[in-house]
Amino acid sequence: MSEDDVPVAIIGKRGIKPSGKPTLKTIAQMTGFAVTTISRALNNAPELSQDTRDRVQKIAAEIGYLPDRTALRLRTGRTNVIALVLEPDEQIYGFGSSIVTGLSEAVRNTAYHIVITPLFRNVEPIEPIKHIVRNRMADGVLFSKAESFDERIRMLIDNDFPFVSHGRTNWPDSHAWVDFDNQAYAYGATKRLAEKGCKKISIILPDSALTYADHLKTGLSRAATEAGVDYEFAADVNLGSPTDAIRNYVMKRTKRPDGPDGWVCASEVSALAVIGALNESGKTVGGNVHVVSKQASEMFAQFQPGAETVFEDFIDAGRQMGSLLLRRIAGEEIGDLHHLAEPKFDWKD
Repeated sequence: MSEDDVPVAIIGKRGIKPSGKPTLKTIAQMTGFAVTTISRALNNAPELSQDTRDRVQKIAAEIGYLPDRTALRLRTGRTNVIALVLEPDEQIYGFGSSIVTGLSEAVRNTAYHIVITPLFRNVEPIEPIKHIVRNRMADGVLFSKAESFDERIRMLIDNDFPFVSHGRTNWPDSHAWVDFDNQAYAYGATKRLAEKGCKKISIILPDSALTYADHLKTGLSRAATEAGVDYEFAADVNLGSPTDAIRNYVMKRTKRPDGPDGWVCASEVSALAVIGALNESGKTVGGNVHVVSKQASEMFAQFQPGAETVFEDFIDAGRQMGSLLLRRIAGEEIGDLHHLAEPKFDWKD
């Protein structure tokens, strides 16, 4: 047992919640440990025994102890907070909850807490980033939908503020990121549709400013050219369009003589709109028309009869983002702070 593990005095009784706001001193009085030991135990200091850490953390939870983040920031320059910026739609469609699940696994057994910062509609994406950086609201930040030349990333690099983006950019400066290989996905999906006999393949792309829009276009066009089939990129709609707009677009294209007989879908929501439109148009998915889509949830499997899917693991993406951010906060150079998830094609013939 180390010197800091030796009880100094036992004041108060275990199980009796103290009056007033609990402090480190309160826990020290209830456990008999020095205040410095309490602080280190709450921060999972590895030099303390696991029994000591467990005991202190259990009592802290029982009495409702919350750290004074203002005092912590003044004393150490740290907040022990990781900010995750999310749009409301990302939460609704399950992306946000999956990212949070993975991120929670990454910060478990650390001193860090997750704070979700909303990005509201009609607000520029850089605004919540400015607020976090200028007010030092967190030690690091995570966000999604990286653009080719994302001004959020430029600002964070210029301010030497730790961050990890979900998605890559075309900035010449290296930065930490986690991404799914959308080029490989579009290539493999298009090859599969060509194997199924499709003669013309279409895709509904993300907003053109997003980096992965170019990745999808490159993968699809290269595979279609190699397979000797026609292809097109959907006009007038993108992944951010209302589902009704996507359905109407697909129905109109399907009714034309030159309409696609193969669809690559870059999200579950767009896939449901595409499949619904094809069914309403009298097409049989898996028969006279084929669809390949990303799948990120088990629920999607209940509503995509006839379509083939490729899994994108957002929980692991959150886990990877959290792990890389912790390494960056600890001072690790950018170097290898990147993770590219490769699609796994498991076609059922």
